[in-house]
Amino acid sequence: MNSKPLAQFWKEQAPFFQPVVPFSKGLDRLGQLDLSSANTGLTEDIYSDVGRFGNYISKELARSGTRYLAGGYGELRKIYVVSDLFSGTEPRRLHLGLDIWGPEYTPVYAPAGGVIHSTAWNEGQGDYGGTVILRHETGGFTWHTLYGHLSAASVRGKNVGKPLMAGDLVGELGIPAENGYWPPHLHFQVIIDMQGFKGDYPGVCRYSERANYLENCPDPAFVAGLGL
Repeated sequence: MNSKPLAQFWKEQAPFFQPVVPFSKGLDRLGQLDLSSANTGLTEDIYSDVGRFGNYISKELARSGTRYLAGGYGELRKIYVVSDLFSGTEPRRLHLGLDIWGPEYTPVYAPAGGVIHSTAWNEGQGDYGGTVILRHETGGFTWHTLYGHLSAASVRGKNVGKPLMAGDLVGELGIPAENGYWPPHLHFQVIIDMQGFKGDYPGVCRYSERANYLENCPDPAFVAGLGL
């Protein structure tokens, strides 16, 4: 399915999407966080230790004076060397979602109405931890939103097919022991075709596969409801 008609719809509807995290437009501000190799201040001794990485995020939040730090779509990152999950002949390094970094247990909301497509507990170093995926229908198009790095409680009691309205609670940011051992943040990803995946979908791809993945996972900025 071509994402261009949907992308135009998302752009037009951007002011009406509900924020995926608590956020008051006009009052709260978003900072940017660069996790690419261009960020020479983020060294391996920092991102390979979740405590140091968390302190780094906290300092960047304080320095920016913003409520959250966000970014990462289409970003070529070095941080995935910390997990064998991303290894291989050609390691996966290109990030496919929007990361929103903030306090642990921050509520996460549906930006648009939909139904629960699937949930999972993706445990292990570098994985999503608690994961919820919603399915949305727009003008005959089907598309999905993935919420990764949630708490363990976020995936309990969620039945496939349950409807959610825009602004309904999806879950909350998990602590490192629950979210794949990352500092607390939301991985928010838009996916058109789930390609048979349930409770999971690659959030990072090989650079050589970027064209297909970026077509199927367009920039979620307009959908996040944060005025990006």
